[in-house]
Amino acid sequence: MRAGVVVGAQPGVEELAVRAEELGLHSFWVNDTPMVHGDPFVALSLCAKATSRIRLGIGVTSPALRSAPAAASGLAGLNALAPGRIICGVGTGNTARRTLGMRPTTTARLENFTAALQDLCAGRSTEYRESDRVRDIRFLHTGAHVNTADPIEFVMAALGPRAAAVAGRRATGLISFGLLDPTAWHALHDARRHAAEDTPRDPGSRTDSYLVTSLHLLDENEDPHGDAARDATGHLVLSLLAFAADTAAEKPAFIEQLGPEEREAVRRLLDRRGTTATAPDRHTKLYPNYLGRIAPQDRDLVLPSLMNTLALVGTRDDLLARIATLEQAGIDELLIQPVTDPPIEMARLAELLT
Repeated sequence: MRAGVVVGAQPGVEELAVRAEELGLHSFWVNDTPMVHGDPFVALSLCAKATSRIRLGIGVTSPALRSAPAAASGLAGLNALAPGRIICGVGTGNTARRTLGMRPTTTARLENFTAALQDLCAGRSTEYRESDRVRDIRFLHTGAHVNTADPIEFVMAALGPRAAAVAGRRATGLISFGLLDPTAWHALHDARRHAAEDTPRDPGSRTDSYLVTSLHLLDENEDPHGDAARDATGHLVLSLLAFAADTAAEKPAFIEQLGPEEREAVRRLLDRRGTTATAPDRHTKLYPNYLGRIAPQDRDLVLPSLMNTLALVGTRDDLLARIATLEQAGIDELLIQPVTDPPIEMARLAELLT
């Protein structure tokens, strides 16, 4: 299985990209979460100039964040800096929208957005709509400004069959966050395959599958649920608890799927952040430092059950066995989101998989 890394845009991000390339990692991704992290297009421009081989990904953008012309211009501009190395993840904007206190967009709008990006980034014209006004658009500036000759890889963010079906119709890959259940991946691939049956496919298009998680390789006799393991995986656990807290009133079925201990952790998180599941400004309390290193006082919220569900923690043999199972489920690349010591975590991933 290939290996890659996902980070937030920040000063010095290009140094991490250089290190990832030196370690032999396949891809380097930057989140698109505007009110939490810096801008991924700015960050990846620096990474493009500092590297020569590693693939560079947006993980992930959305029509709820950017218009198709603006996103296509950014992607084709990156493709001019790093020809053929750009990956664009697209999604409904679940996290990026919720950090604004808004809801994600629809899969129908996502599909139209993806189609427009694919057309524009390949140098074709596309239909662009604003309200009741529709126009055909295409790149008017050519030459060194943008690169529409080298292909850009597109991947669809999916946790369920609707987004996976869009991936099938648009002939894209898949990317999912914290989805370590092989059965769920088989379902995603089945949904994509079924939707793709009547869809013409460009022979050169890629449909790879990417899994975003965190990884903690245990030292000898280390507690798998000790402070070090909780610190390495807590950002994923807190992201799920924040989502559950944020959507408790809107999506009661989701929180009802959690066990009693997990529901209690959601309640404690709301209390600790000084908000409620119905407060209109709860996003300003739940999402600061989203996917950042957790505070020591929040370690008690990092439940072993959620660590095991969302992250890879274990001995070398344990991790290799779980990764082999995921590979059999059709995952092509494991992406880690490191927080405690990114260079060391990237080196451990490289040691395991490259």
